[in-house]
Amino acid sequence: MDTSTFQPLDDIEMKHVDPFCTSEPLSDYCVLKGDIRIHGNASTIFVASSHKTRISAGHNSWTLRPYPRKYSEQAMNNTRKWTVKLVKHHENMPSCTHSHIIPAILFSFGGFLWNHFHDFSDLVIPLYSTSRNFKGEVQFLGTDYRPNWIAKFSGILNKLSRHEIIDIDKDQGIHCYGSLIIGLKKQEELTVDTSNSPKRVSMKDLRQLLRRAYSLKRSTAIKVRPHKHKKRKPRLMIISRKTTRTLLNEDKVAKMARKMGFDVVLDDAIRTSNLSTSAKTVNSCDVLMGLHGAGLTNMVFLPDNGVVIQVVFQGGIDELADRLFGKPTKGMKLRYLGYKIRVKESSLIHQYPLDDAVFRDPLTIHRQGWKAITSTYFDKQNVTIDLHRFRATLSKALKLLHR
Repeated sequence: MDTSTFQPLDDIEMKHVDPFCTSEPLSDYCVLKGDIRIHGNASTIFVASSHKTRISAGHNSWTLRPYPRKYSEQAMNNTRKWTVKLVKHHENMPSCTHSHIIPAILFSFGGFLWNHFHDFSDLVIPLYSTSRNFKGEVQFLGTDYRPNWIAKFSGILNKLSRHEIIDIDKDQGIHCYGSLIIGLKKQEELTVDTSNSPKRVSMKDLRQLLRRAYSLKRSTAIKVRPHKHKKRKPRLMIISRKTTRTLLNEDKVAKMARKMGFDVVLDDAIRTSNLSTSAKTVNSCDVLMGLHGAGLTNMVFLPDNGVVIQVVFQGGIDELADRLFGKPTKGMKLRYLGYKIRVKESSLIHQYPLDDAVFRDPLTIHRQGWKAITSTYFDKQNVTIDLHRFRATLSKALKLLHR
């Protein structure tokens, strides 16, 4: 996960570019109706103005990059820029080569896709929110087209649209629509915005859609009954990272969890192109545990009432960790436990003296920017969990599964 993208949003202005386009903290998007003509190879959308529309000089076109993380320069560099032009005279519109009767949504497969967190937070969830009410009768137009990504997520995409995705960048023709949305609206991480949506658009509905898309059998986590013969133990998945932010004593953690009554699975959960396999494995579990990172995104596949345990490492990232993976659990009908490691549990004690600002004042590192934060805390830090301390967290997880 590229943490440089998680800039505070308090000071970012929200504005409306009437009557077509809206600029919000995370994304720009346009909702267009009427005579709309798309020249994909030129990244240009022509919209015929009505006689009621007053076009002033310098205010007849808009540019946007249709990926919902617009404050990240890196994400925007990976996203193609599109221009929306309002055309006063019909004869100045390009001629249609393809006419469509269904509406369309144009969005980018660029940005930070191929990072599991961004796959869901920046595309799958916003695309669901934008397209769900079309009930499959909508055309997806993909800019920055990635066939491998589309193949991996085809199970979800096929539930949202019954029509083949068009690689619009390479298309030399002129596609004409009566209704087009360009860009995806997004409010928060891993969350369906329901403020202006019909009741059927919700995280609950999305999770049900994911279960259908990947034939996930479990909708509800196990309910542990004390003093009764248990046919099945509660199942704990430990996300096993192998490169950065590694849990160095994961075998000992797993052994302790088994003694406490868990069936334990060690899995990296994201290092596969077969999303269906990963989804089924996660869905078979009742508790998902891992260090702060993209693997925790797999909680979208946990059954209702499951438990997410996030191990929060040193570096003053508590608020970020809660925003990315703590708060979203509420909308998913999951329970959340955070485990903040102590200094002695961090491998950084072998790299810095205990009185260094790395431990004493993480904000000093934060003021140097995200590159300094990631290189210090995200890329160089591994964790050895205090088993005695962590046992209490696993006990809480068991208690939550009693409810």
